[in-house]
Amino acid sequence: MPPWPRLPVKAAYLALNNPKRRNALSLSVLQDLRDQLHRFNTSPADGKLRILPAFQPAILDKLEAAVAGTDAQAAAEYGWLLEAPKWREHREGLPNVLVLRSEGPVFSAGHDLGELRQLPYNEVKETFAICAEVMSLIRRSPAPVIGAVHGLATAAGCQLALATDLPIAKAETQFRLPGASLGLPCTSPSTSASRRLGNAFAYRMLSTAEPIRADQLPVGSIDVVADEEALEKRVETIVDRMANQTAAQPQALGKWAYWTQVGLQGGEGGDGYEEAVAWTGRMMALHARGEDAREGMNSFFEKRKPEWKT
Repeated sequence: MPPWPRLPVKAAYLALNNPKRRNALSLSVLQDLRDQLHRFNTSPADGKLRILPAFQPAILDKLEAAVAGTDAQAAAEYGWLLEAPKWREHREGLPNVLVLRSEGPVFSAGHDLGELRQLPYNEVKETFAICAEVMSLIRRSPAPVIGAVHGLATAAGCQLALATDLPIAKAETQFRLPGASLGLPCTSPSTSASRRLGNAFAYRMLSTAEPIRADQLPVGSIDVVADEEALEKRVETIVDRMANQTAAQPQALGKWAYWTQVGLQGGEGGDGYEEAVAWTGRMMALHARGEDAREGMNSFFEKRKPEWKT
């Protein structure tokens, strides 16, 4: 592990290990990232991978049935996400927050084109399939992933940076979807870019292949800081907040709920707002019954710091 700043006990590094090749996402590097994400999210109690459910609104019915005790299968599948004792059982020794980092002047140069052009078709498919899996694991990781983007993030490296929950980059850091200039449009990387930056802006990046500085990205889309020192300070601040000042189980359930409600589009017309408000109201009721929510409310009225249960 490079000499990165030491993290709190409840945090861990998700390391992109390929500095000699500009942190390119070769097949072996992607497999390593996948293995790390599995390790950080595998229950010590039963050895199962415990990641957030699919972002499907109907799963809320199962969550409610689990807490009501009317669906034993749902309780077994989702209880760890709903109950503090089960969370502690299934997340014991696992981090509450991850920090994605790489070393060298480039955050990630994307797929290893030297490798990619020599691979047979089946291994090319495998490379892109594992890449998609890594991006999905980041999005569904119960432990939020902070992206410390210290240098150029291009192609799939841009996708990786923008797939993190909280990307942080120096103002001068460049993001790029260069595939169009090579006859290989960055179709897969554009998924993260479009969701983070908006459709029109991401399509501009996709079609022109132009590099864009972090401080030229849509305001608020990522956390932009002035320089290396500010980057380290901002990462430290957010890690401390998530590892030491925030309860882990509500954070994970909140992450799932947020991205699920974003996808509500109004099946019977409209923009989905009314549907989302009703759905999130049910979610808040689930949140409110949790041990950490009760501790948070009690500490507020008792004017003391909360002692989180997860």
